[in-house]
Amino acid sequence: MRWSTAIVASVLAAFGSAEPIRRHPSSVPFPASCPGVTKQTPFNLTTAPGWKHALIATGLSRPRAVLFDKAGQLLVLEAGKGLTGHTLDPATGCIASSKTLIANPALNHGLALSPDGKTVYVSSMPTAWSYAYDASTMTLTNQTVVVRGMNPGGHPSRTLAVPPNNPNLLIVSLGSEDNIDHPSINKETGRAIVKVFDLSQTPAGGWTYNTQGWYLGYGLRNEIALVFDGNNHVWGVENSGDNLERTVNGQVADVHHDNPAEELNYLGDPSVSNEQWYGYPTCWTVGPGGPAAFLPTDGPFTVGDQFTVTPNSTFNDASCEAQSTPPRLTIQAHSAPMDGKFDKNFKNMYVSLHGSWNRVPATGYKVVEIPFKKTFEGKGKGKGKGKGRGKDQEVTYEPVAAQDDPNGYRDILWTENVETCNAGICLRPCGITWHPDWSRMYVTSDGSVGELYILYKE
Repeated sequence: MRWSTAIVASVLAAFGSAEPIRRHPSSVPFPASCPGVTKQTPFNLTTAPGWKHALIATGLSRPRAVLFDKAGQLLVLEAGKGLTGHTLDPATGCIASSKTLIANPALNHGLALSPDGKTVYVSSMPTAWSYAYDASTMTLTNQTVVVRGMNPGGHPSRTLAVPPNNPNLLIVSLGSEDNIDHPSINKETGRAIVKVFDLSQTPAGGWTYNTQGWYLGYGLRNEIALVFDGNNHVWGVENSGDNLERTVNGQVADVHHDNPAEELNYLGDPSVSNEQWYGYPTCWTVGPGGPAAFLPTDGPFTVGDQFTVTPNSTFNDASCEAQSTPPRLTIQAHSAPMDGKFDKNFKNMYVSLHGSWNRVPATGYKVVEIPFKKTFEGKGKGKGKGKGRGKDQEVTYEPVAAQDDPNGYRDILWTENVETCNAGICLRPCGITWHPDWSRMYVTSDGSVGELYILYKE
């Protein structure tokens, strides 16, 4: 377990303009176990002090995304199957009933719900659809294409998100074609990018991904996790590259064990186009433990520095520092972040780390907590941080840890003996959502046995 060296007290934040979620009784128990649900995998899980977990479902089909509807029912995107709905037993906290809402094996990751709870969004690799949703009957009607023409290959996940304060916007992330997708440096390829579409003006047949909508950053290798802060601004958590080697003056160093870092990136206000380049496929970030991998004659590097794998007289590390937007925080290389959610007061972001094949010993296979803080900045171009909370101050949200802190997060749920993990035997955290009363998180695991866990503080 790891704590930031810079953690300080955070101030409570309000929801802002987000529509309030219907409250549900917090007296629903936390089940120690559920009837007919038994652990079918050999791994053991551990939680941080003050936290507990419970397994409430197995046998799901690669559950990638999860959320609550306005009636307090769970919607789960099961890759290769479709969308399923699940009611909770108020007496036990276990799942009382389940049914398939959309039978479509092409659905593979994306799931979002409009702020009023009346529209569901799902995606396959090339297409995103909307459905009218009735939570009282758990039924979906009026399938409509809202985004089409997405890259049919490469990283398959298409994350969908709707800003809590702007139901007309749909954010869609799309990863790279392969590990190092050189053509994606041109944002018009529509890969390694996050885009935004105005649903109030959706044309017949849907928006075309590559050529329409606006940008929320590019040069983002695989920004699977999209998370809204208290300003309804977007943070992305990125899966970075594999098998990197660094070549300097003919000397080759294998730097992949702890490089490049997974990244926590600030993408900003989704209602405003963001055409910043975040470095991929040319610039990478030195990860925790990463500086030691470079040749003694190379560098020196510190955590969070930007580097390129083949520096030359035309483009080198200094070029990355000058042109690339760096991450706000680094996460251990090959952890494979999948989803993230803030807590009620925006004091902590919780991120699922799926685990990766590209590191021995293995890493990831856990859920982590990233402490955040509020800062009060003066409004207007060129102004610095304000000293008070007057009318000329605006709130921003930032990780507590400094950008170069390798310990800016701590583990709260993890797999024991993680060094021996692989996708077939270990927890593979993926989707995260909060219960509407904020008493607990629900976390999917899409490994060989699809599972659903509750994670809560005592």
